[in-house]
Amino acid sequence: MEITINNQNHSLTEACSIEQLLATVLFLATDGLAIAVNQSIIPKSGWTTHVLNPGDQIILIKATQGG
Repeated sequence: MEITINNQNHSLTEACSIEQLLATVLFLATDGLAIAVNQSIIPKSGWTTHVLNPGDQIILIKATQGG
């Protein structure tokens, strides 16, 4: 299944949740991370249950410090 993450195509072998994507595919920590799927923000509480579909457009936004 093909999805797009921050304008880069990724191929997944099977459907997965956002939480599974972060942990097993992208190996990202979740602190300070916001996620939108198809231009809709997904709250962190929904990451375990929101299953990604073929063609989904995912935006990962990482908070940074600075002024």
